[in-house]
Amino acid sequence: MKKTKYLLRAILNIDIAKMFRLVKLISKQSGKNIFYVIFDVIRCGIKYQAGYHDYLEFEFYNLNKEERKTYITRGINNQIVHKFNKKEEWYKFDDKVIFQQLFNEYTKRDFLYLDNNLAEFEEFFKRNKVIIVKPKDGEGGEGVEKLVYDSNIDIPKLYNKLINNNQLLVEECIVQHEKMNELYDGSVNTIRMFTFIKDGNTHFLGAVLKLGNGGIIDNFAGGGMYTILDDTGKIVYKAIDKDDNTFDVHPITKKSIIGFEVPMFQEAVDLVCNAAKVIPEVGYVGWDVAISKEGPLIIEGNCYPGVFQTKPSLKKDKTGALPKYNAVMNLY
Repeated sequence: MKKTKYLLRAILNIDIAKMFRLVKLISKQSGKNIFYVIFDVIRCGIKYQAGYHDYLEFEFYNLNKEERKTYITRGINNQIVHKFNKKEEWYKFDDKVIFQQLFNEYTKRDFLYLDNNLAEFEEFFKRNKVIIVKPKDGEGGEGVEKLVYDSNIDIPKLYNKLINNNQLLVEECIVQHEKMNELYDGSVNTIRMFTFIKDGNTHFLGAVLKLGNGGIIDNFAGGGMYTILDDTGKIVYKAIDKDDNTFDVHPITKKSIIGFEVPMFQEAVDLVCNAAKVIPEVGYVGWDVAISKEGPLIIEGNCYPGVFQTKPSLKKDKTGALPKYNAVMNLY
């Protein structure tokens, strides 16, 4: 029933213009007839719960049916979330203020909720000098701003602006580890780390490095890129962006992406595995982790993790992540 509901909701929310733009791109890349591509996209949506973004990103046009079955599509991801994450507990992750309160041991930074406390905000801003403001319930990096203190700033005016924009969460700005800055220093380059709790034990499922590319956020939808990390925190595949471009060298810093090793990676793994035990009712979480000068810290947790897998053409085999997930989740 949930699968059917998801498919119906996906169909009703299809952006027709965007879908046909991607279908044309798929047809060009694959060399397949555009009508075949349309038919196959629809077939994969029904059979594998793969949206047209999945079809392009995971190159379903070059996979046989057995290979397609190994990929975590957005529909399958939706099933995993609803099976293992109690909806009554989602607010503890969705509300960033509540999340900071519950996980401050792991977020390791000062924060403030704007609630009729102008004087407290002014003191916080002066003390920290550089701050990040964000909506308490936003997603995709929308509404996130970096502010630098200046004695000429009209603090009451800025405060009212933040209130009106619903940018109610104010945080100490993270000072990124110098090695992470080598890749790109215009944003904090975060690691999306996936955990799963079973019988009180945390299983680490894998990690993705998200890279900024011209903006102050590294979010994929906001122009950033991502690449998969191996079990030691090393990049072994090219990064990709939302337009399906691939990069082995960062286009801005010219730093080699392949071969880069994330510092203090094992400490980051230990951090998220311990944090996962705080709310075991939410068993499947994607944690956004930054590597600061002092060590790894959690930015936020996502009880509805995104779908990240290596493009088949960038690796030796064409297998997705589903078998690895199934080994601990017993999905089928």
